[in-house]
Amino acid sequence: MKRKIYDDLLKWKREERGRTAALVNGARRVGKSYIVEKFAKAEYASYILIDFNRVNQHITDLFVHYLDDLDTFFLYLSSYYNVTLHERDTLIIFDEVQLFARSRAAIKYLVADGRYDYIETGSLMSIKKHVDHIVIPSEERHFNLYPMDFEEFLWALGQETLMDLIRKCFNEKKPLGQAMHRKVMDYFRQYLIVGGMPQVVSTYVKERDFTKVDRVKRDILTLYRSDIVKHAQGYEMRVEQIFDDIPAQLARHDRKFNLSSLQKEARMRDYEDALFWLDDAMIVNICYGSTAPNLGLRLNMDRLTLKCYTGDTGLLISHAFDENGIVSEEIYKKILFNKLDVNLGMIMENSVAQMLVASGHKLYFYSNPSRDDASSRMEIDFLIAKSKISNRHNICPIEVKSGKYYTLSSLRKFRAKYAQQLHTPYVLHTGDVQQEDGIVYLPLYMAPLL
Repeated sequence: MKRKIYDDLLKWKREERGRTAALVNGARRVGKSYIVEKFAKAEYASYILIDFNRVNQHITDLFVHYLDDLDTFFLYLSSYYNVTLHERDTLIIFDEVQLFARSRAAIKYLVADGRYDYIETGSLMSIKKHVDHIVIPSEERHFNLYPMDFEEFLWALGQETLMDLIRKCFNEKKPLGQAMHRKVMDYFRQYLIVGGMPQVVSTYVKERDFTKVDRVKRDILTLYRSDIVKHAQGYEMRVEQIFDDIPAQLARHDRKFNLSSLQKEARMRDYEDALFWLDDAMIVNICYGSTAPNLGLRLNMDRLTLKCYTGDTGLLISHAFDENGIVSEEIYKKILFNKLDVNLGMIMENSVAQMLVASGHKLYFYSNPSRDDASSRMEIDFLIAKSKISNRHNICPIEVKSGKYYTLSSLRKFRAKYAQQLHTPYVLHTGDVQQEDGIVYLPLYMAPLL
């Protein structure tokens, strides 16, 4: 599986030259170990992979007893793994580093020594029990690995150049044309169904069987449930409640997360830790309400108003349509042929959230549910800042539309009210590129290019 993070790691290696360690953070089963080991094999004369999920005490003891004698430390490592170490041309990988926090703390001394390069991989990196009693090293360069994006999915299917055409049409704001747009939308619907978890994509590429694909997705969901029980100790019940309720919350008209559906008179402070856990595990993408579309959306963030999307849309479908424990082939066919009317909006919106996050955006939306003033009552799905900031007109509102027929009353009211703050308004829909009345209409698969 070809992943974009490979080029990021290559740039890190060339520019840093051992001055920092790379930390690759991501959800379980997102492909961290695979891509880092692939990078090690191709870019270094030798490498050692220390998997803290199954390493024995002989290795962990090295971090306890020999950090003040690194010559002996490396001698033991080289002998134990039967790997010759080459100065400035060996990579040492700390896999699942969160399971042995002392190794992460050791990065400070290993980087200062300068002989070798280091990459750490892990999940749940900020959970208290994984960072208690250690000083987090400042010598880490962080990289987030997300599920495969649409372009990586196309690469896996052998479509190496299709995104280049999409990018060209986006930059020129020109339509792809009926035949090509239909072809790309077919691939995009496959991406919605399969999702971006590498093991699932690999199964789809080999088998082209949605039943087998769904079984692999369901195994990953089971693994996430096991992680919740194992690692969210003290509030695992609340984490499970939120996790199980995500599809129902997204099926609501406004998609805002309603705590009262979990427990009567529930308060945010009771569920904050549970939401943080799911966010830190990168199982969900949280989108916060912003009270005004001003530069610095975080400054206007309302932490009590949020939407909770799943990190992978393919997993959401298996999570939501779980009749008889497996998604019916019929449901997949309905999505594939654009015949599923129920819940298609939540699937499309979740996919846009996923693509925006993978492109580096923080997620914000705008909502004003005013009962007194109809002109102020509006909701905008997403807000992002333009790439080059100016004195005004910096925020782009984004509306996501899943059907052929829709209205834009909220977007038009929003433009009228905040004309000085807004840059280009976008509508992401199932149609081709077009521009009308100052609004840019883009096909959903162009969301990563915003």
